[in-house]
Amino acid sequence: MQTAIAVPAVRKAPRPRADALRNRERIVTAAREMFTEYGPDVPLDDIARRAGVGNATVYRNFPDRDALVREVVCSVMDRTSEAAELALAESGDAFEALERFVHTSADERVSALCPMVASTFDQNHPDLEAARERCEQLIGQLMDRAKAAGQLRPDVGVGDVMIAAAQLSRPPAGTGCLVNDRFVHRHLQLFLDGLRAPARSVLPGTAVTMEDLRQA
Repeated sequence: MQTAIAVPAVRKAPRPRADALRNRERIVTAAREMFTEYGPDVPLDDIARRAGVGNATVYRNFPDRDALVREVVCSVMDRTSEAAELALAESGDAFEALERFVHTSADERVSALCPMVASTFDQNHPDLEAARERCEQLIGQLMDRAKAAGQLRPDVGVGDVMIAAAQLSRPPAGTGCLVNDRFVHRHLQLFLDGLRAPARSVLPGTAVTMEDLRQA
């Protein structure tokens, strides 16, 4: 008679508690706000205070500053992707959907995160690459739909739209974010009006891709 071999039970990894998930989200939200206001070097203790958690909670979720900055950047890209998905789900005017997306993405303060991506951590981190690829594909689909409808000039690329949105939503030197907020959407709309087809002028160079911007 053969003895049955006991098969060890497979243990499932415990799911994070709801309060732990809420704390993590509060930390990311507070960090996003403070990075926008003060830059990526803001003390983590200050982020903990704004999030309403202890310092230990911050370090338990993010072992170092780079991990937190990366999470913030990925979070903003994910939120931008969600805005693009919502715009793609609309069945109305293709250019108006693109307009709403650009205004929404500007509110995410993508421009404030550009220096962080360039200077504080590995740009090729898998999490960042996945979030970036998803975001760029969705924006490309939005633009392709508007071009197919004959509403978006054909000589612009994803990079053209994103660099303009970033530059127009970045406060000029010597001014604060809150002061600049009054003008961001006005200037974005001026830019968007220039994207409409038919084009009134010939642009120098070629349509800018996001890869062009990364290599610049």
